Amino acid sequence: MARLAVLGANSFAGSGLVDESLRRGYEVLGISRSPEAPELFHAPRPAGYRFLRADLNQDQEAIQRSLDEFAPEEIVDLAGQGMVAESWSRPEQWYRTNLVAKVVLHEFLRTRPWLRRYVRVSTPEVYGSTPEPVTEERPYAPSTPYAVSHAAADMSLLAYQRHYGFPVVVGRFANFFGPGQQLYRIVPRTILAALTGRKLPLHGGGTSVRAFVHVRDVAAGILAALERGQPGEVYHFSPDEFHTIRQVVETVCEELGVPFEQVAEVAPERPGKDHAYLMNSDKARAALGWAPSISFREGIRETIRWVREHLDAMRALPWEYEHKP
Repeated sequence: MARLAVLGANSFAGSGLVDESLRRGYEVLGISRSPEAPELFHAPRPAGYRFLRADLNQDQEAIQRSLDEFAPEEIVDLAGQGMVAESWSRPEQWYRTNLVAKVVLHEFLRTRPWLRRYVRVSTPEVYGSTPEPVTEERPYAPSTPYAVSHAAADMSLLAYQRHYGFPVVVGRFANFFGPGQQLYRIVPRTILAALTGRKLPLHGGGTSVRAFVHVRDVAAGILAALERGQPGEVYHFSPDEFHTIRQVVETVCEELGVPFEQVAEVAPERPGKDHAYLMNSDKARAALGWAPSISFREGIRETIRWVREHLDAMRALPWEYEHKP
């Protein structure tokens, strides 16, 4: 199998991709600025898995040297500053990491003969609020620093493809969920609140609308883009089922047999949050043969089982987002 490098290997989706790639027989190099998470967040790593702890902003030479030594035919980019509301507080950090540091890396990669495919994992937030499912031709309309940084990175890579023939494929994914997710995200956070009696702040009453794609379906979509995606093309990966955040919380409460009012309390809306991110994924289904295989409720049940199994260990871990510059 091919050699694959995963940037952002310790992110939720990155870890899920590493798990699935190793299962399929890929030789994998993981790169992340974060140390590897406890094993409750991912499958055991075999001896052949390589990992480099390095920061795109500070360790470009080490990253480039490691990539040259490994010479991966394929790279998946899941690295970057996440979180939407927080991007308003220090927007330059989002631009520095999600755009400027990436351009430095792309300048290096465009000269490497070993690179066959580069999959950029992007977000529907580059389109702004989309109350109806949109196709890949939708114009950019980002409304937060987070979204602007992603739109700029996408546009830069697609310009590199046109000018240099850079082998980039862009995938835009619905909200990730499933076992192993960071505890501050809505699904595990709701489960933890319901199981421990803590209150969950429901920002804006939970009226925002999202689609949720299971982490194993994310990994399958990324690998389909690596294997069958065409350079310069953009693909959407999303189920056709959409939920308000309140409905997400209600579903968790139903599965646990806990009253919604016991778990959630209305809180002020986060700044700059778009109401809906809805995408049409017909292109990925037709061209790549991808379709979500795990339903939303099935994924919720699986995540509940994961939290129950590791609840004692999770009590000692932070449940809130901790920003790293």
